[in-house]
Amino acid sequence: MWGREPVGGPFSLIDHTGRRRTDGDFRGKLLLIYFGFTYCPDICPTDLQNIGLALDQLGRAADKVQPLFITVDPERDTAEHLKEYMPLFHPRLIGLTGGTSAIRAAADVYKVYYEKVSTKGDDYTVDHTAFIYLMGVDGSYVGFFPPGTSPERIAETLRKQLEQHP
Repeated sequence: MWGREPVGGPFSLIDHTGRRRTDGDFRGKLLLIYFGFTYCPDICPTDLQNIGLALDQLGRAADKVQPLFITVDPERDTAEHLKEYMPLFHPRLIGLTGGTSAIRAAADVYKVYYEKVSTKGDDYTVDHTAFIYLMGVDGSYVGFFPPGTSPERIAETLRKQLEQHP
């Protein structure tokens, strides 16, 4: 599944500091993009932790990688909420949110499925695709890591990519 599909494209969202960010803001760096939600009980925090640990393993080379978390739950995942949540996993992790249509547009270009699912009362969860997308320094799709990929595997793949784009 590496480099096979036309995945990725433009997005315009709000980061966890309230600043508008687009895909073009990150050119020149490898991107790790993860779609999820902060109320996720298991896979999202696990994958975000693995991304943070992989960046730590890269040391200074991690400066050439930008991790992004794009919420699929903009109702609860406001910029203010993301500002508290992102540092739990890595200081360089940028959280992105926006209006429902902006989130849908970003998810569509990354071929991300998500759907709100009612649970008890007014509560809900969100079913979603849980890949970590790796995008090249030019914004092109390189591939993805499946849920639960180890930090070691992520770091190893990033090192190889960084060797190709020093």
